[in-house]
Amino acid sequence: MPLPPQRPTAPPATGQGPASGTRIAQPGDGSCAPGARGDAADLRSGAGGTRGGPAYSRGSEAEDRPPKRRDAFFDNAKYLAIVLVAMGHAWEPLRGDSRAAAALYITVYTFHMPAFIVISGYFSRSFDASPHRIKRLVTGVAVPYVIFEVAYTFFKRFAGGDPDYPISLLDPWYLTWFLAALFIWRLTTPIWQAVRWPLPIALAIAVLASVSPDIGDDLDLQRVLQFLPFFVLGLMLRPAHFQLVRRREARLLALPVVAVALVFAYWAAPRMNAAWFYRRDSAQELAAPGWAGGVMTLAMFGCSLVLVACFFAWVPGRTLWFTALGAGTLYGYLLHGFLAKGSRFGDWYDADWIHRPLGEVTVTLLAGTVITLLCTPPVQRMFRFSVEPKMAWAFRQDAADLAKGRTTGRTTARAKGRTTGHAKRHAKGRTTGREQGRRSGRAE
Repeated sequence: MPLPPQRPTAPPATGQGPASGTRIAQPGDGSCAPGARGDAADLRSGAGGTRGGPAYSRGSEAEDRPPKRRDAFFDNAKYLAIVLVAMGHAWEPLRGDSRAAAALYITVYTFHMPAFIVISGYFSRSFDASPHRIKRLVTGVAVPYVIFEVAYTFFKRFAGGDPDYPISLLDPWYLTWFLAALFIWRLTTPIWQAVRWPLPIALAIAVLASVSPDIGDDLDLQRVLQFLPFFVLGLMLRPAHFQLVRRREARLLALPVVAVALVFAYWAAPRMNAAWFYRRDSAQELAAPGWAGGVMTLAMFGCSLVLVACFFAWVPGRTLWFTALGAGTLYGYLLHGFLAKGSRFGDWYDADWIHRPLGEVTVTLLAGTVITLLCTPPVQRMFRFSVEPKMAWAFRQDAADLAKGRTTGRTTARAKGRTTGHAKRHAKGRTTGREQGRRSGRAE
């Protein structure tokens, strides 16, 4: 799993600024994690106006600002994270036969979703429940959730051989949990900006969820609550924090840290239940004592935080060939699930060669290629109706937008009038000059 996708943007590191001509989006401008133009993916940069961050005017004044350049760092981070998501799903059927694949799987699952969620929180800092923000939340998160939940249900019915599988908007299937979680997290943003100790409170909620087996499966609330600290952490971050982990010292330190993580994962692979990293069950549901839920929640939060920092440390800050694909990560996230699940339904992994080293490498490269293609502009144009529907018909026009439209119309009319008057005077001047020239010639 991831999904589902910059105002103030992180200042570019030395020699790694975004290339000219690229747009730097603003936190809260409607893009999100996994990376659509709408609120979902959060996964586009934007901030401002929230406690602890640079303020900017909201409403029509904010809309009147000229478009900013996108920060290549965040687009690169989203693209690389979605590639790891696809590879993780491709490795899942290989874990039983390959300890190396299991170690990579555990390592990646420790940080790839937390990284997405941190970015989503960072770009949600300006969410203020205004009509404009609510509209972007509905069209960018809620509507895609409904569409893809229904689509995945029918896919499971026909491709998965389960014709009676029910449609349930309260029980997200497979990837759609992230959209449900993002909707809830985003709505609670004003609360986390108002309380005094947001991160400790979020961690306490995650610990309590991990020892509460009666929460149930509605809206995947276990995941919503256990992943909540990463979203709250993103709300608290500022550009300087990203600059801190992108320093040369941090990049060098990240190498031995990741190496140690891989060695530990290789040791733990046959001994540890990987379901802990999904955060969809309580400790009791994983056949562990209740106290283990609190310990594992805090331990995994610390490990995830360290590996997320290592990931960000090595994300390029300059514009590269895949930077533009960062705006389409929500498309890749939601669409690749059909292929990931289809590979299980169609028994694609039954071939023996796939479970050998060459086959594992082939599957890994194929997963990276497919997710890259699914993030491209042609795919975005084809599926925009479902991932980023505009739905102007469904919303009342905001008073600020109406006033802005009238103001823009009057400004355009005045500018047109001035241009027309200037042209007329200029033409009249040329005509008068020619007439005077003719008269002078006749007099001579």
